Amino acid sequence: MFDYILLFVVALSAVMAVIQENLYKSIIILGFESFSLAAIYHFLLATDVAATQAILGAALIPGLFIVALYKTTKGRDE
Repeated sequence: MFDYILLFVVALSAVMAVIQENLYKSIIILGFESFSLAAIYHFLLATDVAATQAILGAALIPGLFIVALYKTTKGRDE
């Protein structure tokens, strides 16, 4: 049952990340979606894939997206 809840959270987070107008919020939601996907991998006993998804998908990639977004929109706000 918990697997289905996580699957619903992954699908809902993906849709929410796409329809979000604020790009920073979209990146945070994308990180949450990746963390939920890592939890699904963990429950399916694919611990190496879960660890990789948690490190890259939930931490590193959103961090890089935030830095890139900050650097590309820095001069536009003034």
